Amino acid sequence: MSTAEATRSLRLAFFGLSLTSSWGNGHATTYRGLLGGLRSRGHLIDFFERDVEWYATHRDLPCPPQARLHLYADWARQRAHALEVARAADAVVVGSYYPDALPLLDALLARPHPPVCFYDIDTPVTLQALQRRQCTYLRTDLIPEFAMYFSFTGGPVLNELCTRWGARRSAPLYCACDVREYVPRDQSPDRFPGRSRDQAPRSDAVLSFLGTYAPDRDAKLNRLLLEPARRLPQLRFRVAGPMYPATAAWPANVAYTSHLPPASHAGFYASTRFTLNLTRQAMVESGYSPSIRLFEAAACGTPIISDPWPGLNEFFRPGREILVAEDTSQLIDTILHVDADAARDLGRAAREHVLAHHTGEHRAVELERYVYEVCTPALSTVTDK
Repeated sequence: MSTAEATRSLRLAFFGLSLTSSWGNGHATTYRGLLGGLRSRGHLIDFFERDVEWYATHRDLPCPPQARLHLYADWARQRAHALEVARAADAVVVGSYYPDALPLLDALLARPHPPVCFYDIDTPVTLQALQRRQCTYLRTDLIPEFAMYFSFTGGPVLNELCTRWGARRSAPLYCACDVREYVPRDQSPDRFPGRSRDQAPRSDAVLSFLGTYAPDRDAKLNRLLLEPARRLPQLRFRVAGPMYPATAAWPANVAYTSHLPPASHAGFYASTRFTLNLTRQAMVESGYSPSIRLFEAAACGTPIISDPWPGLNEFFRPGREILVAEDTSQLIDTILHVDADAARDLGRAAREHVLAHHTGEHRAVELERYVYEVCTPALSTVTDK
């Protein structure tokens, strides 16, 4: 991907689920990386977020440097100001799960407006909800009105958005993290098995998983972490993420933390020899849906073990940048027998791949290019750096 620079700054208005709180969602980290990349390139960003109790009580970035934040409690009171900011922007980006998306889009599309893009950070879930007529943030009649449908899922879904759902144009805009926040804290051999007792590792776990509870991921978590923990009581495991049932029975050697703010993620990954990537079923069925946690862990240089899903090899090379396990035996064999040097090389290669292709600035350049070339071609030409 070549790097492009517009001849003048853009004014962009974003309406998203959350920028200020990463509790129970991957949107905040995704927006922070993308908006940070846009801001570093000189663009001016407004971000609108509804102030809700569950995020307010877990707010880990109350004053985001990436954008001018508009935090509001009631859409009726915010509506006039939000539309004023949106109509003054060069382009508007409305994200999936934004709670006031429908009234916002109806108001914007009812009269001449800047180009409106939809950023779907949940594409397979969105399309399932549309099929069932249960989507609370998007309607099928709105899709043909968007200048661009950005999707965190690539592959065949991009064509489906146009041929089945009527999108004018669709493009992948994958998740990405701010790599300045996700750096290796410990690349020493002590992170890996195979040393004497006087070389005790700084890490206290052989395997970790970081992610919000999801019922359709529960069986995988049991198969690829909890069951290995039961079979290997001499080893330690870690799980972090909100919304797990209070009745969850964790094995004695599994340490559970209900929430970790992004500032603690790098330390979490550094405290474990391997980390686990578990993909929700809707994303497995669509494929080509890398999660934000995948890029976070890779940026930290932590060796990743992932469940298999279509398109995985488009993002990381199995066996060279990521390991794959489908069942308990494969998982146990990996954590016990992968050579320490090979594991370190794998983590290092994954980090190098992220730095080369999946940073917040990479995503910013992609969005910037589409805004100039597709949404607002009259603004300016695009010149290579």
